[in-house]
Amino acid sequence: MIDPQQHLAPDLLSPEVKQEANRMGFGRGLLEAAHKDKDIVALCADLTISTKMDDFAKSYPERFVEVGIAEQNLVTVAAGMALAGKTPFVSSYAAFSPGRNWEQIRTTICLNQTNVKIVGSHAGVSVGPDGATHQMLEDIALMRVLPNMTVVVPADAVEAAKATIVLASHKGPAYLRLAREKSPVITTDKSPFSLSKAQVLRAGTDLTIVACGALVYQALVAAEALSKQGIEAEVINAAVVKPLDTITIVASAKKTGAVLTAEEAQVAGGLGGAVAETLADHHPVPMSRIGLLDHFGESGTPAELMEHFGLTAPHITAKAQELIKRK
Repeated sequence: MIDPQQHLAPDLLSPEVKQEANRMGFGRGLLEAAHKDKDIVALCADLTISTKMDDFAKSYPERFVEVGIAEQNLVTVAAGMALAGKTPFVSSYAAFSPGRNWEQIRTTICLNQTNVKIVGSHAGVSVGPDGATHQMLEDIALMRVLPNMTVVVPADAVEAAKATIVLASHKGPAYLRLAREKSPVITTDKSPFSLSKAQVLRAGTDLTIVACGALVYQALVAAEALSKQGIEAEVINAAVVKPLDTITIVASAKKTGAVLTAEEAQVAGGLGGAVAETLADHHPVPMSRIGLLDHFGESGTPAELMEHFGLTAPHITAKAQELIKRK
């Protein structure tokens, strides 16, 4: 059963569930944070409207810097501004930032622990027709491995807004992963969000599904289908991939005895890798991972690609059924 304390959208399992791209939530959250903190600045690499920095740029033109198509310059300028006391948010497509400027992020931001927030938009295969070059799937792994880096993958637009506001007051490097395509809005203004706590959205006893991003919704739909088959899945929203909430995930694994992860990214080094490392250290149990399995993306509609790569609820349901047999 879905935990009422999570204050989720009442229609989240309905075909009419509201949908919105989580980058829209980022835009709202950035503007709200900027209203409260004059030291927040924003920098973009010629993608202001696409990454939803446009409202900030219109409201605070004196605090906005358009660096052009120069992603390495984007983060190094931001690092300098952070050292001068500002709180910079930088945005581009995830394929370019952190895809193109990872070394500058490593050296000027993480090594120096500068207070820069990196926003990687249009991540995952749901970018669609743009194809493999623009479907960033390795960013969770790239950013998770960096010392001092916080990595956040919000489940929907509402959570993206909350994450942006929280990261604005959090001191230190952070990465916020966003998508282009609309996805179901499953949380509400009352839903909890914390950089230190994963949220158990649905209680279960037979297996645990740990998901992030748009696949949290797919995990909830899969859990509902499994329940009708007599399998009760616990669903955890691991919006904060780093630092991972080890306590919540290990406690769930001890209770259910099996763990399935789901993410719209490479499972190697991503959320699946993080959970596997955690369980190996603390409580090994049978485990499976859903995500991209050492494969680049392809061109197609978002829905076609999500289905093709097995990132939808029916695939999660089938994988859960297989996993149960290994307990």
